[in-house]
Amino acid sequence: MPELTFKNLSKSFGSHVVIDAFNATIEDGEFLVLLGPSGCGKSTLLRMIAGLSEITSGELLFDGDRANDWHPRQRGVAFVFQSYALYPHMTVRANIAFPLVMDAFKKWYHLPIVNAVARRRLMKSPDIAARTENIARQLELDSLLDRRPASLSGGQRQRVALARALVRNPSLYLLDEPLSNLDAKLRTQMRSEISALHHKVGKTFVYVTHDQVEAMTMATRIIVMNKGEVQQIDTPEGIYNNPANTFVARFVGAPPMNLVPVTRKGRRLATSNAQAWNHDGELPDGERLIFGVRPEKLQFLARGQGRMPAQVAVVERLGAETVIGCRLVSDEHGGTTNLVENDLVFVRISGNPRTKINEQCSLDYRAEDVVWFDAHTQTRIPVRAAAPALV
Repeated sequence: MPELTFKNLSKSFGSHVVIDAFNATIEDGEFLVLLGPSGCGKSTLLRMIAGLSEITSGELLFDGDRANDWHPRQRGVAFVFQSYALYPHMTVRANIAFPLVMDAFKKWYHLPIVNAVARRRLMKSPDIAARTENIARQLELDSLLDRRPASLSGGQRQRVALARALVRNPSLYLLDEPLSNLDAKLRTQMRSEISALHHKVGKTFVYVTHDQVEAMTMATRIIVMNKGEVQQIDTPEGIYNNPANTFVARFVGAPPMNLVPVTRKGRRLATSNAQAWNHDGELPDGERLIFGVRPEKLQFLARGQGRMPAQVAVVERLGAETVIGCRLVSDEHGGTTNLVENDLVFVRISGNPRTKINEQCSLDYRAEDVVWFDAHTQTRIPVRAAAPALV
């Protein structure tokens, strides 16, 4: 099982740069997720690993060996495509066994009459038949082996595509948004199955997605990408709790991290229109900052009980929890007329409180739950938190 190393890897189509100076290492046996918005270069990078796209510059190393010019067959990878790419005229059994049959094919087997006979003979060979049935049993496809893809559901087709990749027992698995065509319930089921599969086989998985829920629940490490550049490489916990910049903070999380531009006034913070509030923690140097806090870290309180006066703008009741969108307000003169013209500040709380639109409220937080960003560079500023704020 190879360790993959990317050294200043770049990919361009003419003058358009898709991936620029990509540097990373994928450890042997880990489940690495490439996460980012559409068009950021995730699938292109996956295709370069597989040898399906040429590398413009830089190096791709398999266990220290330069693999830029290796043929796809030399790399020992299995590729699961977003569109399944099943052969409609073949049965499930034939689709799963196809890579094994091709590995055993001779040049003269491609002759018109010889081709069909050779494929049937190879399909019946004890080794190929046993491996096909074994992987079909693992993915609960054994009762579907004689059916064709047109008669299968989306989830069943996805499992067939996975089985076709797994049957070769490769050293590296590449999955390009394999769950994007499934409904929400089936995506949840398949996430669990793929994670269990990784644990069982112990091989390296490189998984491409734009869905941060898939990344957070499946990955051992995540590479967040944007416009062909690496934004952060870390564990799911590290990316969620300590985003490297405001892009990562907004992209990961549902709702995303609240980001409020503030001005430092001694040990007080203020937005452009809202009343300043006290902050009981160490503040970074500088006047203009971005105050970041996750929705579940905010406390939703009655008016006057928290430091940040607000007004309810949106209430989303999700059953076990409720997401409340608030606008910070200025009540210096006892009124609430000057709503701050910025994004909503979201609070996630358990249960189903009796909260109404336009209700006056206040928000509070603990100093150690705040993440600070530089207003100019948009990057995180490491700050040692002082004692927790008092509510």
